[in-house]
Amino acid sequence: MQNPQPNNPLHGITLEKILLHLVEVYGWEEMGRQVKIRCFNLDPSIKSSLTFLRKTPWAREQVENLYLESLK
Repeated sequence: MQNPQPNNPLHGITLEKILLHLVEVYGWEEMGRQVKIRCFNLDPSIKSSLTFLRKTPWAREQVENLYLESLK
């Protein structure tokens, strides 16, 4: 049984969907300016970004915050 999370805007959204949305809205170059991580600036790809973000909580938090800002 899943617990509903009405106050969590990221509930049910995968990290991959977040990245795909951000690439569509901002592009890799702007994402690299907003969130200073190498996987956005040097040979960017969804796969390398997912690998890095899953292992790096501070970077994932910044990407999630950028995603939430893009929805406003």
